[in-house]
Amino acid sequence: MSLNKKYLKTKPVCKVSFEIQKEAAKDATKIYVVGEFNEWNKTANPMKRRKNGSFVSTIDLSPGKEYQFRYLIDDSNWENDHQADKYVPNCFGDSENSVVVV
Repeated sequence: MSLNKKYLKTKPVCKVSFEIQKEAAKDATKIYVVGEFNEWNKTANPMKRRKNGSFVSTIDLSPGKEYQFRYLIDDSNWENDHQADKYVPNCFGDSENSVVVV
């Protein structure tokens, strides 16, 4: 898993690429990026499967903020990004959310 950030010079936007490598995706058929930036909508940001078996999604985010997120794999497994900028407890108390800082 990885996060790549690209700040645009022409407008106040950071393009954040969320990627899950083939090894981490295992046999997943669909993966979504779910977080504060899409109001925790489970289907708003589907990740695209690449030919090499990895998944990727790029989302435009406003700089100067922190966004909590997680990955939803095959509609049942919630996973954190192991390369997240930090982690914070979620309201369920049994796990944490990943955080990306832009």
